[in-house]
Amino acid sequence: MPPETQVEVTLDETVYGGAAMGRLADGRALFVPYALAGERVLVEVVQEKARHVWARLLQVVQPSSQRIVPRCPHFGECGGCHYQLLPYETQVSLKVKLLAEQLQRIGGFRELPSIEVFPSPFAWHYRNSLQFHLTAEGKLGFQRAQSHETLPIQQCFLPLSPLVDLWKQIELDPVAGIERVELRCDSDENLLMVLESERIETPEVLVEELPISVVHLSPVGSLVMAGSEHLWMEIKRQRLRLSAGAFFQVNIAVAEQVVDYLLERLHLSTDDTLLDVYCGGGLYSLFLAPKVGRLIGIESSPYACRDFEFNLDAFEHVELYEASAEQVLPQLNLQPQTILLDPPRSGLSRTVREALARLAPPQIAYISCDPATFARDAHHLAQNGYHLEHLAFFDMFPQTYHIEGIGIFWR
Repeated sequence: MPPETQVEVTLDETVYGGAAMGRLADGRALFVPYALAGERVLVEVVQEKARHVWARLLQVVQPSSQRIVPRCPHFGECGGCHYQLLPYETQVSLKVKLLAEQLQRIGGFRELPSIEVFPSPFAWHYRNSLQFHLTAEGKLGFQRAQSHETLPIQQCFLPLSPLVDLWKQIELDPVAGIERVELRCDSDENLLMVLESERIETPEVLVEELPISVVHLSPVGSLVMAGSEHLWMEIKRQRLRLSAGAFFQVNIAVAEQVVDYLLERLHLSTDDTLLDVYCGGGLYSLFLAPKVGRLIGIESSPYACRDFEFNLDAFEHVELYEASAEQVLPQLNLQPQTILLDPPRSGLSRTVREALARLAPPQIAYISCDPATFARDAHHLAQNGYHLEHLAFFDMFPQTYHIEGIGIFWR
């Protein structure tokens, strides 16, 4: 029998994805966002599957002793944050626990190395970029939780201060065909607004009184509407060029922690060949290139490739393939000593996993932003003779459920 529309239930555990899980009377798992393990809650079922259901939190009947009052008035309605109901130290501990659970449950790892933990130096106001959708009135907003509806936003405590001051001043024509708006702030506090659309026609935007650059991204490429197409990010006193269409880590302080970790944990020699797969604009290559004899970057984004060539121009022993990892890796005829992987949330494709098994480098470093796909891929590496030697958690995204991890595998 289907469950009642509303049900009161005790939640047993917090799971990856920003929800807590309990059980219905019929045995099915019940997932409740914005709730915590141990809480007794009243919920409304919003989606049913054969083995589980999703529900909306209506009331916390018996709260967890760990629950605190969220800082943001939009929490629970906006889909951007998930853990503002926990103290920051507890968020970090929870994410470390969930990373280990994913590797054990999905990856099949009975034993794990001690997880090195790197909290964010800033739990608030750490993001150098924000992505918005437009409301029907042309206001910038975020996606409503568990919905595709755009929620108008009055406050957000995640972006850097210059972005907080900027986005409240922007109003766009809702019929201009703009599908997404991204605001970025670089290390010099220069500001950039990126307008993304499937239309080739340039949207009309009035920004004369705003001290920002504006770039339109469409299927034909990028068009500078005001200012510059590039920002400059400083990592460990090194400046990297960032194009409007390229990705960059949102938390500079934690990105520096990741760079330090790679430099400290990887065994590198000036006789080595290193492959930086999904290399982006060269964030990690810039610091690893001086440590090896040959570095090869692989990146499919043309915007990021142009940044990579600019940022790594000083190194004569650095090469770049502008193509997907699936296209390049199976064709390589060389023996790399180290492969660095930084894939999207979907992780590694079967083609990439098979190519890694053929190349068989002694050392693989895997930077992951999704512990489920990381665990799946780590399982395949283990099946091909690799041992998970080092494991670390970096809190790149405080207040959210997202988990950034690094595994270093040896064979």
